[in-house]
Amino acid sequence: MSFSERRNTTRWIIVFISFLIITLILWNTYTFFQIFKNEERLKMNLWANAQKTLINADENTDLDLPLDILNNNTSVPVMLTMYDKVISSVNVPEEILADKKKSLSYLKNLKNENEPIVIEYAPGKHQQVYYGNSALINKLKYYPVALLLIIFLFGALIYNFYKSTKMATQNKLWAGMAKETAHQIGTPLSSLIGWVEILKTEDIDPSITLEIEKDIERLQTITDRFSKIGSVPVLEEHDITAETLHTYEYLQSRFSKQVTFSYHGTKEPILVMINPTLHSWTIENLVKNAIDAMKGKGSLDLQIEQDANHVKINVKDSGTGISKNQYKSIFEPGFTTKKRGWGLGLSLTKRIVEEYHGGKIKVLHSEIGKGTTFQILLNKKVQ
Repeated sequence: MSFSERRNTTRWIIVFISFLIITLILWNTYTFFQIFKNEERLKMNLWANAQKTLINADENTDLDLPLDILNNNTSVPVMLTMYDKVISSVNVPEEILADKKKSLSYLKNLKNENEPIVIEYAPGKHQQVYYGNSALINKLKYYPVALLLIIFLFGALIYNFYKSTKMATQNKLWAGMAKETAHQIGTPLSSLIGWVEILKTEDIDPSITLEIEKDIERLQTITDRFSKIGSVPVLEEHDITAETLHTYEYLQSRFSKQVTFSYHGTKEPILVMINPTLHSWTIENLVKNAIDAMKGKGSLDLQIEQDANHVKINVKDSGTGISKNQYKSIFEPGFTTKKRGWGLGLSLTKRIVEEYHGGKIKVLHSEIGKGTTFQILLNKKVQ
């Protein structure tokens, strides 16, 4: 038997034992409840007999014991009726007895809780004793519900802990695979750089080697991204305008001419504490997401604005748009509207912006059939 099979078997054994323990606790609770109910029934029978003795008493009857029994009932609510009329009561609030409607409703509740005890104090003459559950019985009645609620919450806590542990393990695995991928890509990249140097010595159009160098640089950037997964990135002071436009213009040269790229905003330096590699990844994800939303055809506009403390980067597309109820869910891992895709791009972007760079990202505006604008808000470097 493999380790995983043994572990699954152990889990099922634990689940079965837990279910058995819960069943035993609930059964014992039910048994105690019935025992207390029967004891209260016996107590009320004694009370009814004491009441009968009191009704039929004469000058020779010893009333000490019946009166003790009647007076010792301090917990069970009782209504004594004759011909459907309440003639006396015990442990019933005065405000209920003072209101005829409330009194009848209370009597109806007592009838539903327990079978009445009939007192035949003379041939053909009867009184009925209607009684309710004591406070102890009522507490015991709700004990199984409270127990099940506690067990449910405890189970939810264990499930959440198990799920979090599993996700943490998976994250470590993905981070390890990403770092290994970056390491593996490094070897052919070094070889490609060598071949480019050889091509430069040949009689080849320089523009060709220049474009190859750009793609190699891009591969190096991607490798650097993967190597940073699972690690705390180093933030340095950079010009956010230049870093953003560098990625944006590179992507513009690599996508179809059916997508119209434009830029509106300042080109003056804006200093922000960022990790250039991860910021480039953010812009690339937003641009690719926009182009997917436009199905490879439309207009894409980048805007960079600033105020005293913040810089705002807006990426606006003319795509299909997003409904308002999806504004937050699109940043969740696994969420995607595409037939093919992992749904990780925007969730990764959100993590880079908010957890690593201390900024904010949101859907600034979207209209179905007209497009969407994403906004990144970053803190400017304090001068």
